[in-house]
Amino acid sequence: MFKQIVLSFVAIVFCILAPASAASPEKIDRRTDKALAEFREDISGANDVLAKAAGVLVFPSIKKAGIGIGGEYGQGALRVGGKTVAYYSTASASVGFQLGAQARRQIIVFLDPKALQKFRASDGWEIGVDASVTAVTIGAGGAIDATQLNQPIVAFVFDSKGLMYNLSLEGSKISRIHDD
Repeated sequence: MFKQIVLSFVAIVFCILAPASAASPEKIDRRTDKALAEFREDISGANDVLAKAAGVLVFPSIKKAGIGIGGEYGQGALRVGGKTVAYYSTASASVGFQLGAQARRQIIVFLDPKALQKFRASDGWEIGVDASVTAVTIGAGGAIDATQLNQPIVAFVFDSKGLMYNLSLEGSKISRIHDD
């Protein structure tokens, strides 16, 4: 019985957070351009990180909400050599101590070409299962600590709006939605 209640609540949360269909590629690209521009402008060291990247997966807005049980959803673009090569969505559900709502931007930087190749070859990719991702939370005017860039995949979380206790990327499922 409890499991059915939990699953029903998660379904409701996803109906609220996820749009009926994916945004157009043009709309995702506009939002991605804006997120990357703000990342470069607001975060010291961002240009250096992006220059070293084999690929960059940008989620301009991931919305998360929860009261004990939560969910999140966002759409973004994978850029290789500065050009969009595919579009993706990210989604996750969680159970535990959490309360609130939040919108954030997330940029996943593939510093190792082999990690990028493995991601692109996958049919759905789950953080913490298919790959380990080092998460870095950055506030406005923050700086990137180069010592945090010793992993093949690094995720930068920034521009949080709202308050959410419990920020984790573990279990986030990333799936292709459009090809360029």
